[in-house]
Amino acid sequence: MKRLKIIQKFILEVPSSAQQVAKWAVVVIVLAGLVSIHQDCPAQRRSRGTPQKIIQLPQPKLTGPLSFEEMVVKHRIVQQLSSQTINFEQIGQLAWAGQGIMEQASQTTSQSQGTLAAGQAVPQVQGIYPITMFFVLSNGVYVYNPIGHTLEQTFDRDVRIAFAQAVRNPDAVTTAGCNIIIAGPLKDPAGRVPSVAKRLSLLQAGQTAQNIQLQAISLNLASIPAGEFDSRIVARICNLSRNLDVLHLISVGYPAETTYSGAATSQQPSGTLPPAQNIAQQRIAVLIVAEENFNDMELFETMRYLNAAGIQTIIASTRLGVVRGTMGGLAESAVLINQLRIDDFNAVIFIGGDGARTYLNNPDALNIAREATAKKKVLAAISTTPTILANAGVLRNIRATSYIADKSLLQQGGAIYTGNNVERDGLIVTSSGQIAVVQFAAAIVEALAGK
Repeated sequence: MKRLKIIQKFILEVPSSAQQVAKWAVVVIVLAGLVSIHQDCPAQRRSRGTPQKIIQLPQPKLTGPLSFEEMVVKHRIVQQLSSQTINFEQIGQLAWAGQGIMEQASQTTSQSQGTLAAGQAVPQVQGIYPITMFFVLSNGVYVYNPIGHTLEQTFDRDVRIAFAQAVRNPDAVTTAGCNIIIAGPLKDPAGRVPSVAKRLSLLQAGQTAQNIQLQAISLNLASIPAGEFDSRIVARICNLSRNLDVLHLISVGYPAETTYSGAATSQQPSGTLPPAQNIAQQRIAVLIVAEENFNDMELFETMRYLNAAGIQTIIASTRLGVVRGTMGGLAESAVLINQLRIDDFNAVIFIGGDGARTYLNNPDALNIAREATAKKKVLAAISTTPTILANAGVLRNIRATSYIADKSLLQQGGAIYTGNNVERDGLIVTSSGQIAVVQFAAAIVEALAGK
């Protein structure tokens, strides 16, 4: 303010013939300052007090184990990813494939102070449609800086649960090793026709996404592009600046089906499991699944944990024999749900997945939930299936959780919705989804042990 008064005094004191020149000089100085401030601002608005962490990514590899043709052959769309983490070397390779700068281009740019577009993995369309990539990880949100090949933290909290509300496949977001947001301006800074600007920006976003997906294949990873998403929710959660539009979302990680091999059985599985409470007395749990499109991870991981705790598991469905999960996993249904004898089991567990929606108003499923509650059995449901318990009327005044999208259905059934990953109220255990499947299984074991 003091400087502004000095400038005003200077303008008034100069001869009238020179005042006009002085005024224009001030305008130029102010505009130059605004441009400088704008250039210094990152692509994402930061809230005050948010710590900033910069991660130097490992140098990308310029050769890989697969040819282009082999990557095309291996490219396939999966529906679910495992919760196995990926490292920063893999993340760095994905970032480089999408927006990385070639070394020679970087050197040329530093000398000429020109555009970086020509040296990027995906050249900018006509040099005016810059893409910005954000990585949503378990410890926050990062923006990728292609010049330094670094990740710059712009938000220091896990937003994946909230982020999952914006997509049609929330499990992919919550279990992925990383979620990549491809953002860019849909308005043309050069003033071209809006439809042309939109087409060119989307073209570049598509090229970036293709590079990322092919790189994922080379790293033995899988990718799930979000076909439908609410860009407003994504922008709000990740605090994107107003000049950026969310153009594409990709979840990347290890495919869930690599965790399992063969059909599910009730035998204790091999492999390392979290410690579980061994129960001296033999207990039996029945897991109710849809005959098609049950959630593979929810079924197999729950069975693995229960079996490791010494609990026998049996699968029930609307048909006998082989039933199939969304990821192609196979399980053996040993009993029909309309012939299920609740007295034969200590726990009844509803497994989620798209196919489980068929049980929402199924009389047999609703009666099973009611009878299990009446006979003091452990009753558990995960992801989409707590709605079955709500429809059965067994969640009145019970603390429960589920997919966030089903919150209103649980509340309509009288549940006290908590939104936690896992909720246990007495003998009733509910979970929001496969991201918490181990905690879900552990809560069932504790309920069976009377803890």
